Amino acid sequence: MKENEASRRGFLKKLATTAAAVGAGSSLIAAENKGSFYYLKQHYNQFGPNDQVNIALIGAGGMGVQDAIVALQVPGVKMVAVCDLYDGRLKDAKTRWGNDIFTTKVYKEILNRKDIDAVIIATPDHWHQQISVDAMHAGKHVYCEKPMVHSVAEGPAVIKAQKETGKIFQVGSQGVSSLGNEKAHELLKAGAIGELNYAEGFWARRAPIEVWQYPIPEDASTQTVDWETYISNTKKRPYDSKRFFRWRNYTDYGTGMAGDLFVHLFSSLHYITESMGPNKIYASGGLRYWNDGREVPDVLLGTFDYGKTAAHPAFNLSLRCNFVDGTSGTTYLKLVGSEGSMDVTWDSVTLKRNKVIASDDPFYIEKMRKAGQSDSGRKQILPPEVITYEAEKGYKGGPYDHMNNWITAIRTNGKVAEDAIFGYRAAAPALLCNDSYYKNTPMFWDPEKMRIAK
Repeated sequence: MKENEASRRGFLKKLATTAAAVGAGSSLIAAENKGSFYYLKQHYNQFGPNDQVNIALIGAGGMGVQDAIVALQVPGVKMVAVCDLYDGRLKDAKTRWGNDIFTTKVYKEILNRKDIDAVIIATPDHWHQQISVDAMHAGKHVYCEKPMVHSVAEGPAVIKAQKETGKIFQVGSQGVSSLGNEKAHELLKAGAIGELNYAEGFWARRAPIEVWQYPIPEDASTQTVDWETYISNTKKRPYDSKRFFRWRNYTDYGTGMAGDLFVHLFSSLHYITESMGPNKIYASGGLRYWNDGREVPDVLLGTFDYGKTAAHPAFNLSLRCNFVDGTSGTTYLKLVGSEGSMDVTWDSVTLKRNKVIASDDPFYIEKMRKAGQSDSGRKQILPPEVITYEAEKGYKGGPYDHMNNWITAIRTNGKVAEDAIFGYRAAAPALLCNDSYYKNTPMFWDPEKMRIAK
């Protein structure tokens, strides 16, 4: 563990020198080309026999299984138990992780076990708050998938439970721990793009599974699914396989595009800018294509006003999500400043900087004077410099780093990248985006006090 952390600190220290050079306009970075690379070396944690972390998975769908697979890549982590409300997933868990693991449909049976140190919660969103609170009060550390809660009203209870119990609580927006975000944070702080004034993010998806038309098992029925437990904390209704297996499409259980995808962009943006969040939220969109009974839009646009704080200037954010993108689209987060911009992914950052040189061209000088820019008459803006930083082959990625951060914090009683407060400040504007969409009105939020503003 110590070797890994030292390597990461050394990596950041080395990059801090070049980032400062970028902020100063030094030719040191200007000389770098598009092939510039950076790479954090991965080291296995050094842990003793008493440092093994026994985990359990609560919610063994697609995301839960992937989280567990990543967790088990961290040395010294062992899968002990799995909870899910569908028989098929419990059977698959034994096939995947061994017949000796404990399986159940009752999550409190997981929490009552003394041989479990920590749980991964990857249930539908409407169970995140209750299971997280119960787990921490049962003495378990928690990794809870994003969004942390199903509604804005649920956030304070999770924050309170973390404070009261002292348990390690990590929200699963994995990009927060990525190299791409770390580099973008460093470049922004060094002044590489000048003063931030605008940011935008975009998600596009087209394939059926990507737009939440998840497969429904042939044996799905009230005999194989514990439907009554599933709906016990929300509206009672007859069994519906779609509402169980394609839960993201329904407001009783999911949080739509904003809760699934916008929250990733909020998490990354808040990490990079050190922001607590926006104070005004407005959303629009509609159901344009996937008329399969879903209750949430498949095209969503959000605009957000961020006020000036000690950490950043006032800026605006625009987020878009399109499930009808015939080009397959892409995913990105862009930050725009007075002197350049950054395109940020979990594994790379592309920096574009405006380049200004002196010019004696009389035609250019005259044009600038007519435009009222007499003081700038002898300056000329050239095409921007473009520098791309990419993680080298072998980097395990943001999801591994995020999970490793959680496991390391459990072993050392340390800090995580995305605790309950950070997770709530990322979830709240996403959830208020939904409220704005359905109410057709702007929503106002106090990001510091974490409450709706009137």
